[in-house]
Amino acid sequence: MRVFNFSAGPAMLPLPVLEQAQAELADWKNSGMSVIEVSHRGKDFVACAAETQALLREVLGVPDNYKVLFLQGGASAQFDAVPLNLAAPGDLVNFIKTGQWSAKAIAASKRQALRVDVIADETASGCTTIPAPGSYEVDPGAAYLHYTPNETIGGVEFDHIPAAGDVPLVADASSTILSRPLDVSAYGVVYAGAQKNMGPAGLCVVLVRDDLIGKARPGTPAILEYAGMAAADSMLNTPPTFSVYLLGLVLSWIQQTGGLAAMAERNRAKAAALYGAIDASGFYSNPVAPNARSWMNVPFLVPDPSLEKTFVQEAWAAGLTNLGGHRSVGGMRASIYNAMPIEGVQALISFMTDFERRKG
Repeated sequence: MRVFNFSAGPAMLPLPVLEQAQAELADWKNSGMSVIEVSHRGKDFVACAAETQALLREVLGVPDNYKVLFLQGGASAQFDAVPLNLAAPGDLVNFIKTGQWSAKAIAASKRQALRVDVIADETASGCTTIPAPGSYEVDPGAAYLHYTPNETIGGVEFDHIPAAGDVPLVADASSTILSRPLDVSAYGVVYAGAQKNMGPAGLCVVLVRDDLIGKARPGTPAILEYAGMAAADSMLNTPPTFSVYLLGLVLSWIQQTGGLAAMAERNRAKAAALYGAIDASGFYSNPVAPNARSWMNVPFLVPDPSLEKTFVQEAWAAGLTNLGGHRSVGGMRASIYNAMPIEGVQALISFMTDFERRKG
């Protein structure tokens, strides 16, 4: 029986995608082999990777002057790859800090011997807010400005793209990519782990503007160096073949269901329904400022923390899984990525209403 899986990642995938992968798994393209068995150098997989890249460009509207890279190591590898490719030791970089993932990126840049200036830091609010446009100043001499559009753990999301002027803007878009239209041209680099909205873990998609390629510092590992990977069509080493294949199926599903504009409306409606239920309750609460609430990750609390374990266990028994909050913050968290249908959100709201009636 399929459950409604609210995991923050690896996350729920669209059922039609899973069913197609299941049907093709043992014999892909009448080859007598699985897609996970064929050579990444073979013509069938080379064509699959090229088609997946073309689909991503089409669905996301990636301009021609950007390279699309399919890399490994997840988004966390890019915490180091970005400074290695875009800055030399001692260079100044700017950061906006809104939670634990931006903090990890900051720590990596310090390890890479950069001068880090956190130009906006939301720690004082417990990282439940985002900085207002115009409330911070980007240093024009910075190698780049880095921010995290959506903090998966805290459920904090930007409602705007930070203005960076001529400084390249870098975004860790792991938990928002493909959830709505994205103006890629506003960025120098966009990177995203696949395990939220794009497919299974193991793949990181990197979109990098052409003028930022070829500047990696000496000693950068080959599999992290953008120019070399771009020249090799992301096949300098064996790519995560199954993840690339699944990404292609996910992109086709997005197209078939109306594209990113339609996806955005569905995601907006799901988030509005869940936040509406939380706000209307005298039992549940959400700590995030209303203008910073994530569409993708919705944390919520109950008045008595001792009820959290009971909530999670009873929800699991009701087919609503992985609702426990991140281990660092507790509470509950519902991740409602693209593949989560509105019926799953409605089922969660019904359970929450009943739980409040019984425990409130």
